[in-house]
Amino acid sequence: MRDAWNDRLRQDYEKWLENNDPNKVECLSDDELRQLIMTELEYVSAMSVQEYVLYQKWCEIQRKYPTREVSTLFGQEQHLVESKQKHTIDKAKSMIWMPESPEDYLKLEPELILTDYNDWLLEQFQTIRTLCHTQRNHNNIGRNMYYLVVDKPTGKYLGVVTISSDFIDLTPRDNFIGWTREQRNGGMLLHTAIGSSILPTQPLGYNYVGGKLLALLCLSDEIQNTWKKRYGQTLVGVTTTSLYGSFSQYNNLRHWNKRGKTTGKVVFEPTRPTLYKIRDWVHKKDPVRYWELWFALNDKGQKYKRDHKFRMLGFVYSQLKIKNTESKHQRGIYFSHLYENTPEFLRQEITDDKLIPRFDTSTEYLVDLWKNKYASKRIKSLIGNDKVSNTSLFYDDLIYKSWDDTKEKYLEQVGR
Repeated sequence: MRDAWNDRLRQDYEKWLENNDPNKVECLSDDELRQLIMTELEYVSAMSVQEYVLYQKWCEIQRKYPTREVSTLFGQEQHLVESKQKHTIDKAKSMIWMPESPEDYLKLEPELILTDYNDWLLEQFQTIRTLCHTQRNHNNIGRNMYYLVVDKPTGKYLGVVTISSDFIDLTPRDNFIGWTREQRNGGMLLHTAIGSSILPTQPLGYNYVGGKLLALLCLSDEIQNTWKKRYGQTLVGVTTTSLYGSFSQYNNLRHWNKRGKTTGKVVFEPTRPTLYKIRDWVHKKDPVRYWELWFALNDKGQKYKRDHKFRMLGFVYSQLKIKNTESKHQRGIYFSHLYENTPEFLRQEITDDKLIPRFDTSTEYLVDLWKNKYASKRIKSLIGNDKVSNTSLFYDDLIYKSWDDTKEKYLEQVGR
């Protein structure tokens, strides 16, 4: 047991151990697991970042939407194992906003709908997030607020936004704020958040730079008020990162400021079946570490260890002497300080009653800014170059496609 554990953690571990005896766990040998991991990592490490992201998406959809072969009058067909999923997917797909004319964006009245307390809305959120976004859909540890962004008059979906607990360490952001580690980890980090998913549906994203609209809405009164009501802290800043290098929808976006780049690495992951085998191996070899990473909770009821999966992979790669598990890939870091004196507040030099708003955060202002400054310029340019898109990017066909077919159809569109 760990010397740093308190009595409650020791008791929790001993209770867990009663029903999770590592001696009863069957796992691969060191050599077997090493060979399995190496085979998978050698395959994905040859991919570009875009191809690897698409491969993870394909694996995710294949796992979340399993199919079975069914005999019909037209021969053998692949059908979803869970028939309810088809209804959910079809509904989400039918609700995506599609303009009838290029100027229809001017009629939009975007509205943020919090989905956390409504099972159907949350299901629609998860479907859009999974099937409209190239990046894999995974849950973040800590705080999460899940929003469907809809057109108020029609109810059509414009995208999804997830507001989550901010990164603990992000050097360019931290240098701008000037806070100490003690201030950040002592509670002030709870006054900032990250837009962990900022996803417009298509063709809103391509034709009208809809990602800029959603990024602006991350700064809105709706987000700030919900954060304050739910968690008790005043939200004074929002972080996000680009997906692919420095080129990003956040560049030159008013009220968002680029603060630098990440240290630049992507950790290659084995497939989900192999991850389960890795978990069994860690459970047997180091049950204390396994419990800390996957089951232990701190005194606030939150995960005892953050980034548990990557901590586990780092441990296993080290123990099995597996190298070449990372790819250099820097992302742009963007931070919007909502108040003129946000840094002073986060450095605990002032209290929240002294905060000075930096800009208008009403939804009306942010939507008008998007329409007049960004969307109008974009659609005029596309019309002039005859490049207006009339299609929605929806990955439901990946349920039935092979990886080779997926790559052939979608790889050029990744990061578009």
